[in-house]
Amino acid sequence: MNAPLDVSFFNRAAKPISSYRKYWAARFGTAKFLPTTRAEMDALGWDSCDIIIVTGDAYVDHPSFGMAVIGRMLEVQGFRVGIIAQPDWQSADPFKVLGKPNLFYGVTAGNMDSMINRYTADHKIRHDDAYTPGDLGGKRPDRAALVYSQRCREAYKEVPIILGGIEGSLRRIAHYDYWSDKVRRSVVVDSKCDLLLYGNAERAIVEIAHRLAAREPIANMTDIRGTAFIRRSGDETANGWFEIDSTSVDEVGRVEAHVNPYLMISDVAKEQGVTCAREDEAEATATAAEQASGAINIVVQKMPAKAALAAVDLGKNIKPLTFVPNPSLPSMQGRIKVPPRDRSVIRLPSYEQVKSDPVLYAHANRVLHLETNPGNARALVQAHGTGVTARDVWITPPPIPLTTAEMDYVFDLPYARSPHPSYADENGSHDHSTKIPAWEMIRFSVNIMRGCFGGCTFCSITEHEGRIIQSRSEDSVIREIEAIRDTVKGFTGAISDLGGPTANMYRIGCKSPEIEAACRKPSCVYPGICSNLNTDHNPLIKMYRRARALKGVKKILISSGLRYDLAVQSPEYVKELVTHHVGGYLKIAPEHTEQGPLTKMMKPGIGSYDKFKQLFEKFSLEAGKKQYLIPYFIAAHPGTSDDDMMNLAIWLKKNGFRADQVQTFYPSPMASATAMYHSNKNPLRKVTRDSETVDIVRGERRRRLHKAFLRYHDSKNWPLLREALKAMGRADLIGNGKHHLIPTFQPIADGGYQSARRKNSTTTASSPVTKGRLLTQHTGLPPRDNGSAKPAKPVAASGKPASNQVRKSVKPVLGQR
Repeated sequence: MNAPLDVSFFNRAAKPISSYRKYWAARFGTAKFLPTTRAEMDALGWDSCDIIIVTGDAYVDHPSFGMAVIGRMLEVQGFRVGIIAQPDWQSADPFKVLGKPNLFYGVTAGNMDSMINRYTADHKIRHDDAYTPGDLGGKRPDRAALVYSQRCREAYKEVPIILGGIEGSLRRIAHYDYWSDKVRRSVVVDSKCDLLLYGNAERAIVEIAHRLAAREPIANMTDIRGTAFIRRSGDETANGWFEIDSTSVDEVGRVEAHVNPYLMISDVAKEQGVTCAREDEAEATATAAEQASGAINIVVQKMPAKAALAAVDLGKNIKPLTFVPNPSLPSMQGRIKVPPRDRSVIRLPSYEQVKSDPVLYAHANRVLHLETNPGNARALVQAHGTGVTARDVWITPPPIPLTTAEMDYVFDLPYARSPHPSYADENGSHDHSTKIPAWEMIRFSVNIMRGCFGGCTFCSITEHEGRIIQSRSEDSVIREIEAIRDTVKGFTGAISDLGGPTANMYRIGCKSPEIEAACRKPSCVYPGICSNLNTDHNPLIKMYRRARALKGVKKILISSGLRYDLAVQSPEYVKELVTHHVGGYLKIAPEHTEQGPLTKMMKPGIGSYDKFKQLFEKFSLEAGKKQYLIPYFIAAHPGTSDDDMMNLAIWLKKNGFRADQVQTFYPSPMASATAMYHSNKNPLRKVTRDSETVDIVRGERRRRLHKAFLRYHDSKNWPLLREALKAMGRADLIGNGKHHLIPTFQPIADGGYQSARRKNSTTTASSPVTKGRLLTQHTGLPPRDNGSAKPAKPVAASGKPASNQVRKSVKPVLGQR
């Protein structure tokens, strides 16, 4: 959520990232590319690097690549930044090529989690990597964040290590690891990094760099938002915190009166005869306590169900806790003294507890997701180890979102908007044998915002970028389009995307800054669109019109995923989109048709899709265009029964859809759906031993069955589907009529399967690749016109498609979903 026009509380709550005094090395100026070798450093006149960034991606100097954003941000602060991209991790020598960094190593696995980038949902190894020149797999290690951190420590033991990126971000607490099928420790413990930065880290990394440059020890940096670090027993920096015990689900903790987010303004509250929990009074209470007895650490203990409140008498000494009547009674309204949130820390179940108890794992996951709003989130702590090895992983509240001015500052940095010259082929080009697919996808695209308030449980965007939308100004976006037009080689007049995590959340957010800062809902659009959400699409419409009016710009396409339940709130936006910005087909993601899985995904019902489809077809007809919707669906998501997948297959056939690219649920670390998968519990509701259980699709056979229902038209799946339908008592769906799902006969030759990954695809003689045909989610759709006007490559004699005929499912901006 984000209040319009930057009136949000968050935008006044942090030091602007452009306000720091520049470091002395600013005298060296700006590099065309950040150096990757000693020779490049010498050409710049550097004797050393202040900061070295180690990344698992190829170095592309573009604002969609994390290493470029952080590198350029530190450069403009005056620091000398070097890049070590995709180093050979077999020894520490490649990590010394730029010498010893003066301040710190910055480590990231890359724009994608290294395990998701390397393995399919079926645990098969991928042989390609969209972030590597030539699309070659194997250029980064498994769990790259750990390996790179360990090699950096081996290279220069005394140099601080700052870990970031989506891989570190999603592993900041003990997490379920799908590939080893067990709960792993926090990446902070395993990597032995000094600090972990989670989420978008510009604000934190700039502060850390300047404080390190001022010779402040990194061990003292425990007050920076959006970080995680280790504290051992007896650490004095932990004094003065109010610790809230949340290590169990078996007993009721301290009862705290519900804070109504609609009564955050005191005058309005008084008029209605009710008061909110007073943070100012709580803060005064904490101050008085510190003055009376020094730095104190009050632990809020669990109490029996009939008890409710521990009242602390702050005299000369701290007295025993006493019990008082239930604070939820009207007579107690407004009299509760709660610890100030900025000095409260919630103790999660320890690593040892969540490792052996899936219910506690689900509980810890729920608590973490409730503490994600920067306006009211509290710090978290989780113990790892026992005895002499015991240490706590502390996680500070999420970073304050960037203002529009700060977003412009980040995106207006002097990016070369190209891969590093070392990746070029013999012709100096990046278009052939050394092509980087992820770069090709965003080469002519523009990122207009960050964050997503959708809250889909299978998605990693919210856990990484947050649910508060951070938007660029229209002028900044227009400047970037003009820069692409004037400087990027190969531009033919088509902008491939104006989007981000979601195409149509630009400048959309909460109507009230007070409600925004107090809200703890995981989604602004589920189960329905919040009445406090501003759904105005006019700023986006205005930007579209201005962008396509630019000289030299022939077409503006929207390729980012669209939140269609939000779009139908503005028919004018849908008309603008369909009339001018759809190149043949538009992708949206209903994910399923049945309420069972949809409630576990936090996605709207299929009725919202139908409403959008009606508007899409209406405006396409008015524009005189033949255009198609491409719906995406997930197989084997937690909460999905075999009947749900069967009903989805029936819906697909009824509506004439034949999915060529299908997605099986992939349990990424920290996602709520992953907690469901591991624990069989639903963390979207209060977790207890007897709380709701979730149907989990485990085992290769059942996962194959759910995927087969999505590809009901593939004859290779018919034997499995026949067997399953008979067992389900639905043999009536087997037959040769139009109303049947699958036929009774079995052809001799099976059809091929076109995967999102080229090297995972198979084709056969019975399913030849037609010259010039692009396989999409709907068999037979025409190729999307992206304005490139490039002729299709011929099909090889073997029948395999040429490389430009396969549409890749790569999301460089988002990491992964």
